[in-house]
Amino acid sequence: MNIGIIVAMDKELQLLLPLIGQPETAEADGFEFHLGQIGSHRVCVGKCGIGKVNAALGTLALIQLFHPQLIINTGVAGGTGRAAQVLNVVAATAVGYHDVWCGPGTTPGQAAGCPALFKAPERLLTLPALTSDPQVKFGVVASGDIFVDRRATVDRVLTLYPDAVGIDMESAAIAQTCFRHGIDFLCLRVISDTPGEVADNGAQYASFWEAAPRRAFDIVSRLLNEID
Repeated sequence: MNIGIIVAMDKELQLLLPLIGQPETAEADGFEFHLGQIGSHRVCVGKCGIGKVNAALGTLALIQLFHPQLIINTGVAGGTGRAAQVLNVVAATAVGYHDVWCGPGTTPGQAAGCPALFKAPERLLTLPALTSDPQVKFGVVASGDIFVDRRATVDRVLTLYPDAVGIDMESAAIAQTCFRHGIDFLCLRVISDTPGEVADNGAQYASFWEAAPRRAFDIVSRLLNEID
């Protein structure tokens, strides 16, 4: 199977690339991609950049270059304090926008012409790589074009999605692009910080990177080995 993997930041990319050994590189629409093998699957790994527009453009470039059957978005996310703690991995049962509203008569969070939530394939969520690891937590991931560092913002997100366990800036845009092209999508995010739970959220985020949580990204490799 052709599987695309997309991240937002170089720090995330550098944690992921060792999983595919010595990949070849290719460019599409200004994005650099790394092609190689994980298990029995051909993979294409790319960094899209931060935010929803970058995420959509990078995903489209990956699709046009590689024609994947599945795209996995991995990297980091902020926590909401619901179920997932720092260094836990969130497997998103669904993703949605927390900063979208198309006006009266529409549902907050729902992009025009799209479902209210972009749901992950059940067959992937039930694989042992996810279900047998106590560090993996399940729930909704909400996306928006803001770095969340205040508890008030988290509380606002939870009014839209009470089951939200993670907040990021890209996954819903990647999911929407996949939805438009009929491609399966899965979001796996490592919780880097939980706004409002410590006095200095920025320091918590910085300490997360110093911990270099490669083990969390290894879940991607274990998951791919279980996908048919």
